Amino acid sequence: MPTDTPHTETGMPGATRLDVADALSALLRDTGTEPRSDSQLEALTLAVAADLPVLLWGEPGIGKTAALTQLAETLDLPLTTVIASVHEPSDFSGLPVLGDDPAEQGVPMAPPDWAVRLVRAGRGLLFLDELSTAPPAVQAALLRLVLERRVGTLRLPPGVRIVAAANPRSSAADGWELSPPLANRFVHLQWAHDHEVVVRGLGGTWPRATLPRLDPDRLHEAVDFARRAVCGLLAARPALVHRLPSGETRRGGAWPSPRSWETTLRLIAFAHAAGSSREVLSLLVRGSVGDGPGLELLASVDRMDLPDPETLLADPAGAVLPERGDLRQAVLDGVVAAVRERPDKARWDAAWALLVRALDTGAPDLVVVPATTLATLRREDWDVPESIERLAGAVTLSRRADEAEARVAVAAGARR
Repeated sequence: MPTDTPHTETGMPGATRLDVADALSALLRDTGTEPRSDSQLEALTLAVAADLPVLLWGEPGIGKTAALTQLAETLDLPLTTVIASVHEPSDFSGLPVLGDDPAEQGVPMAPPDWAVRLVRAGRGLLFLDELSTAPPAVQAALLRLVLERRVGTLRLPPGVRIVAAANPRSSAADGWELSPPLANRFVHLQWAHDHEVVVRGLGGTWPRATLPRLDPDRLHEAVDFARRAVCGLLAARPALVHRLPSGETRRGGAWPSPRSWETTLRLIAFAHAAGSSREVLSLLVRGSVGDGPGLELLASVDRMDLPDPETLLADPAGAVLPERGDLRQAVLDGVVAAVRERPDKARWDAAWALLVRALDTGAPDLVVVPATTLATLRREDWDVPESIERLAGAVTLSRRADEAEARVAVAAGARR
């Protein structure tokens, strides 16, 4: 019978057809990276830098595992992947091992080999994959690992960071909702694909993950800023300190508790010291305490940087007003409120000058409500400033637009 012999007619000396196939596969894997603005990747690296457990949520095939692999390579951290759903609770709490005299020495809990390797390395990225397919007993065993960083009798060193990934229950294989205690220990980031990133990555260049550059001169300022932001909101909204959602699905995500507010404070400090964008801060804050409380906190943070109304009234000609419409509206309302609290002719005139400046540098409709309110504060002996004439057109135009909109709504209702 004929015997098989290696085929070498490949154009590559001594190479078989499988060798050529392997060479082609190697070329396909040969990709590069480039610095690129990516908010979700920046949020991930910032949370990793803050040494907080992160949970990436996304549909299957969205690139969560690839992102973690690339992150580990970029940060030069050995990657240890543990598929949570294929492990037993004892794999995380430790297996009992009998010693020479259990009555005297007790029964130690032996850790798994992957935990031993992490301790020996002293650093690494522990990737807990398929978390939403882990049954409740395994999730309970993971609580100590995620919070206390303990596996059996071993304690993971500070150089180890923890990141997990999960699919929504609707798209997970035999998925479970996360238990509230486990969910509340993570920063939840929704992972979605960016069309341009995917196209450029398939072309051979993926975005590069880099640790944030923290400004050493802003560390104390960052801590003070974060504490004022969180404590200021919770002092005004005590109901937000702890709010366990009623639905099972929402309990498996981000929700406010003293633990998650502490996480949020840490994230704000790191984001402030790194000079991160508002979009990145929004991803982190909402991923820690949920969308509702997170958006309230972001609004509170925005108002922390608003100029003092008294400073604006003292120098209306040199006033710098926020660009964003909602913040500008808040500033103008604050100026009018300050005049109402301490009314006099000079402050009233200065407020009109500020409204004129707002009219010249922004949307006219933002001055309508403050101008209307300010006009009601006039005393009989106060002369009307000439600046009111410039504002009259904007107020009248806005009112006509509102009346036209109302007429259209009435006509549309009559046709139904």
